[in-house]
Amino acid sequence: MSALVRRVSGSRLLTYADGVRAVYADAFGSPPWDEGPDRAVACLRRLGGDVDRPGFTAALALDGDTVVGWATAWTTPSPFPADHCYPQISAALGTARTADWLCGARQVDELAVATPARGTGLGARLLHAVTADRDDGRCWLLTSVAARAAVGFYERKGWTQATHPAPGGAGHAAFLGPRHPARTAAPRPLETSSPEQ
Repeated sequence: MSALVRRVSGSRLLTYADGVRAVYADAFGSPPWDEGPDRAVACLRRLGGDVDRPGFTAALALDGDTVVGWATAWTTPSPFPADHCYPQISAALGTARTADWLCGARQVDELAVATPARGTGLGARLLHAVTADRDDGRCWLLTSVAARAAVGFYERKGWTQATHPAPGGAGHAAFLGPRHPARTAAPRPLETSSPEQ
């Protein structure tokens, strides 16, 4: 598959609404996400408002006229949001680190790749497209710790996990981009020692 990846405006992304919805449903319709078709429709409605966020940026992957992947990002506001899973992230990092590391940084919000295009490097190209122009490298994202494939993907691309929910637990983790100035200061997970035999 030779998909073309390009940065696009919010209005341009929305002209591909049916394809965006279909890729979202494909990417998040199976475990661990298990989001039904109604969530894909809700995502599309939310995206209509997200395009007006400060710093909104998007990338679209097309194979001919078919959407095979897309990504969105925007500038994290200050004060840090207090809805969804943001309180979990700010509690894990603390107020000062949250403000210094995340507020004003570029948050990658969505990254979705259609099943036939996985394993082709398309996800990495989309991620690069929405983060590469951030000169200071202050990019971050969050994902479910249950999404082991996503966690592994971000780690392979040089992203550093900065929050660590309980092992085997549910929740979300924040990842700092490969050029984020705080990535070397990110807390490491507690080491677990194996019981003596």
